[in-house]
Amino acid sequence: MKMKCYRITPIGIIHSNLKTRKDATNSKPAENIGEIEIFKKYEDGLTDIEGFSHIAVIFWMHKSSFKSLMVRPIHFPNELHGVFATKHPDRPNPLGLTIVELLGRKKNRLKVKGVDMIDDTPVLDIKPYTLSHVKIPDKFGWLAPYQPH
Repeated sequence: MKMKCYRITPIGIIHSNLKTRKDATNSKPAENIGEIEIFKKYEDGLTDIEGFSHIAVIFWMHKSSFKSLMVRPIHFPNELHGVFATKHPDRPNPLGLTIVELLGRKKNRLKVKGVDMIDDTPVLDIKPYTLSHVKIPDKFGWLAPYQPH
């Protein structure tokens, strides 16, 4: 099968106090407040976003470096797992997905809480987080022993 390449254009950028991968790993995302700056040409796409308490942010993990399909999860470094069974940042396509609380909007800037992205991370898309997204998983794979009961 011939592989196609796709071009993705960022719509904005993250401003956060997390400057390195280590900062992101060692922080408590629920407490991190940051800002998503949407580029002016995409600002109209934010119309009505203020009505949502949470948004899903898709971003490019620009500090990632893919090396292997088998990785040691950051919080479980003694265990080796397939990259697609982890949230490890070093992946073939370093796409990130996070849900953040929307605290406010000022023109093309969104103040958000729950930031786990490094400063200057490119934002690829934003979607409102709605009840249709809420799914209760019943299997946690290799993470099952670490899940609260």
